[in-house]
This record gives sequence, structure tokens and C-alpha cells, in this order.
Amino acid sequence: MSSAFGLVTIRSMKSAFRIASLAALFLLGLQSVVLTVEQIAAGEKPAKKTKAAIIECKGMIDDGLYKSIKRRTQAAIDDGAGYLIFKISTYGGLVTSADDISKHFILDIGDKAHTVAYVDTEAISAGAMISVSCNDIIMREHTNIGDCAPIVMGEKLEGVEREKTESFIRATFARAAQANGYPETLLKAMVTARLGVYRIKNLTKDNYEFFDADLLPADANIYDLSNKELVAKEGELLTLTAAQAQKYGVARTVVKDIDEAMAFLAERDGVEFIGPPVVYRTNWSEEMVRWFNSPAVTGVLFMIGLLGLYIELNAPGVGLPGLVAVICFAVLFGSRFLVDLANWVETAIFATGVILLLLEIFIIPGFGITGVAGTVCIMVGLIGILIKNQPGELPIPRDAVDWYYLRTGAFGLALGFLGFLVMAWILAKFLPRFEMFRPLMLSPYKPDDSGQSGIVMTIPANVLQKKIEVGDIGKVVKKLRPAGTARFEHAVVDVVSDGEFLDVDTIVEIITINGNRVVVCQAKSQEQNR
Repeated sequence: MSSAFGLVTIRSMKSAFRIASLAALFLLGLQSVVLTVEQIAAGEKPAKKTKAAIIECKGMIDDGLYKSIKRRTQAAIDDGAGYLIFKISTYGGLVTSADDISKHFILDIGDKAHTVAYVDTEAISAGAMISVSCNDIIMREHTNIGDCAPIVMGEKLEGVEREKTESFIRATFARAAQANGYPETLLKAMVTARLGVYRIKNLTKDNYEFFDADLLPADANIYDLSNKELVAKEGELLTLTAAQAQKYGVARTVVKDIDEAMAFLAERDGVEFIGPPVVYRTNWSEEMVRWFNSPAVTGVLFMIGLLGLYIELNAPGVGLPGLVAVICFAVLFGSRFLVDLANWVETAIFATGVILLLLEIFIIPGFGITGVAGTVCIMVGLIGILIKNQPGELPIPRDAVDWYYLRTGAFGLALGFLGFLVMAWILAKFLPRFEMFRPLMLSPYKPDDSGQSGIVMTIPANVLQKKIEVGDIGKVVKKLRPAGTARFEHAVVDVVSDGEFLDVDTIVEIITINGNRVVVCQAKSQEQNR
């Protein structure tokens, strides 16, 4: 009896425990429902869980940064990020690149994620343009935003050209203001210095509005005209501190760090961020492309490429200098191809120009239409990679921005060409004096007074050489088509055959010397061996 009673007692306890557990779960669920109903009744919504991503935007704004932002933005969205926080730290850059980023924020990802510009240090010029293109601007304490006047080559534009560029930038700011709820008139004062902007309280709506100095309201019953505040002076570009930006409605809030910014967004929007935000930085390849496209590096690549061609054309055979030249020009065009400055048409035109020049140098004697055409093609190809244009358009500057691209790019190329001239002179003068470099560059032949000064030849330094005469036997070192070069003793001489093409190592004999023209033919006996 006692055992049966104990068994019944245990079973009763288990049943009671199950009933208690079910009751607790029911009460918890009921409490959650009650809280949700209370939140809805109070106009609150339950916190929505989402992810946040931080995308760094620092340094000069250019096409490379635009491409990088597109890649990182898409990666964050694919990873499920609902909030994209762009960490801004820039003094500006190219207007067209900033406009591309602005359109990407508003048109491409505006309906996919909530965009936030977190001004970490400063958002000046083009940095201000991309900041106002985000849904929210949050500024760290003691930072600045504004001053977006167009500048070309370090100088501000004037007259019609200035107004043409300014009107485009003002339209971009107006688009962002309308899309994201910023004061449009105030943003325009960051672009145009001639505007004077006042803040006046609307008494009927109990809010503040901004007006141009020449468009002030006159109805004192609606606006508090006696207490109007001058925000932007006429003739000055508007730049706001973090506190001013918050006061005038440009910044949503001012915070101490990124964590405080996320806390503000979570509380204001009623969201809960899942874990810490993922930081998306530029990768090494993107930074390298941006570095290669800078004017200084462009000039250096152009200089090294020309030096490689110069050394290759002055040394027998094809070797390291030619390979270096090919790599430099490939990087020069390839880096611009990646940021849409160059296209396949310009690359093909440049390559055609190089081929035509090589034909002129190695096959066709003299310098005629092939050489001129090659030079023109090379120039068109180089200009083409400095200006944004579609493959079916001519690379002609159409506005101030195109002229900016052309001037900065041409400046880098000009410095590179000047450096090439200096380095070529140094190489021609001093390189042959070093024994290890003599195979790369032969020193000029110094003729005697026998009238042979017109012959184009080179010999190694410190080697005695008799004059070149009719009947001398030599060997072809660069194929004669019909022009080329042949070696006679230690001298390498520019020659031309009497009409036939002669391969390398063919034994030749000088049959005529007329000034600088040395004519050869295939030697009657091939038993000569040099």
C-alpha cells in the first residue's frame, strides 16, 4: 500500500509541475501580448531587429572611390544590412564622382537600406554633397560640413563657366534636400557665395524656414520678421560646425562616437541592431587603382614607359627595357579602364599608333605618313584616357569638369615627358661609361675628319674603330626591310639593303656610302664569320 501510495504521489507531483509550467508560459505570453497591445495603443511599435554596416569614405573622392563604395554597399546589402553608415572624412574631390555617389545613394539603394552619413572629421566640398545624399546626417562633436564651390586646378571658376558648374551642383543639393528633408535654401548656400540666407520663424506652423536675402517674406502676421537670423552672409560660402548643423536641421544629432550614433538611431527608429556593425573598408587593389590614377604616378609611368622604349630602340634585341615599357603603358591604360576613363577604342587607337611608329622605324625608311599617323594615334589615345567619353564619342572636353580631367592628366603627362628627356640625356651621356650597362646603351661613334661624320653608327666606349668604307663585310643584327642595322667590327651601323629583305645574321657587304646612307647587299661569300 505504501509503495502504491508513493507512486501516486510522484505522478501527482509531475502533473502539478507540468500544469505549473504551462501556466507560467501562458502568463509570459499573455504579458507579451499585453505589452504589445499597450505599445500599439501608445503609438509605439515593437523593436525591429536589423543589421548595421559601416562603410568608410575617406580621402579624395574620385572614380576609384565611387567604384569601391558601390562594391562595398552591395556586399553589405547582400549580407542583410538594413542600415548603411557611411563614415565620412574628406575634404572633397571630383564633382562627377561625388554626383555618381549621390545618385547611387538616392536612386539605387534608397529603397533597399537606410543610409546615414556619419561625419567623423569633416565633410567638405564633394564630401558635403555625398553626405546630404544620405537619409540622415549624424556629426561627431567639433566636426564641419559645407563649402562646395567648384574649383578647377586650384582656382575658383568665374563668369559663365562658374555659373554653369554651380547650377549643376545646386541641382544636386536640391535633389538631396527634397529626397531627405534637409533645408534646400541652406544647402544651396554651401555652393553659391552670392546668396545671403536668413532663418525666420513661421508663427502659424511654429517652425523655422530659410529664405534668400532677396526673397524675404513680408507678412509679419505669419513670420517673426523682427527676429530673423542671418545664417549665411552674402559673398561667403556656408560651412557649418556640428552644433550649427544640428541647430539648422542639417544634422539630426551630434554625438561623441559611432556607438552613440547607433544608439540614437535605435531609439529614434525603434530598431534593435543585431551584434556590432560590420566595417567594410577599401581593399588593396582599389587603393592601388586610385594611386595609379593620380597625376604624379601617371607622369612617372609615362616617363618610365618612354625610357623603356628609348633604351630598347637603342640596344640590339628585345629585352627587359621593352618589357618594362609594355607593363607601364598597360598599367597606365588599365587603371583608367577600371574607373571608366579609358575605353577599348582609345586603347586600340594608342596600340595602333605604336605599331605604325614601329613600322616606320624598322621597316619603312625615313619618316613619312606612317610615322605622322602613328604619332597622331598615340596623342589621340593619350588624350582619350584623360576624358570621360563613350566609345562612340570623340574625347573632346565639354564642360569645366572635363577640362579639369584633361588639365590634371595632361600636367602629369607633361611632367613625365620632361622627366623622360632629362633621363634620356643622362643615360646617353653617362650610362656607357659603366661596364655593366654597356650592352644596354652604346656610346656615339666619334668620326674623324675624313668626311664620314654623316654615318649613323655606335660603338662601345674606349674601343678604337677605323672608318667605315665601301667593301667592308659585316653581319645583320636587325632585319633589313630594307632598313635595319648591321655590325662591322665593333661598330653597329644603320644601313639599308639594295632592295631585298635580309634576315638577322646574314653576311652583308657595303656597296655604297652617300652621306649618312650606307647601302649594303648580301655578300657573295657566306664564309665570312664575324
